[in-house]
Amino acid sequence: MKTGRHQKILEIISEHPVETQDEIIALLKEAGYKATQATISRDIKDLRLVKTLGSDGKYRYISDTGRDPDLRGGFNRLFAGSVRSVEQAQNLVVIKTLSGTANAVCAAMDSDENAAVVGTIAGDDTIFVACRTSEDAAALTATLKLTLR
Repeated sequence: MKTGRHQKILEIISEHPVETQDEIIALLKEAGYKATQATISRDIKDLRLVKTLGSDGKYRYISDTGRDPDLRGGFNRLFAGSVRSVEQAQNLVVIKTLSGTANAVCAAMDSDENAAVVGTIAGDDTIFVACRTSEDAAALTATLKLTLR
């Protein structure tokens, strides 16, 4: 079931300019698949889908598989194009993004497997990054702020 759904999601985003998780859910439903927003969120992370800016100025989901092997450059472009602010709060880093892009940015950050990061949570436009220490959070905040320039 999961493998079939994943394959269908990849097919959908390759054929349609999908901007939101709700669009993925609707297109999956048309294809006979039932999925909740939480399931789609996990699928996006599992499939390492990212949002990228299209030529029309709108963000849409794409598969990062088979793209530029310079994933760091891809992350930097995604991050710089989606993030509005990065702030530290003790051992947390709070990242504010454009609406609808937090999940893609968070998934890209998770794939980096930073040892200082304990875990992440993404909403629609906010990401919470839990770091092991306040010092780790300060270092991550500084690094991420450099990416915004």
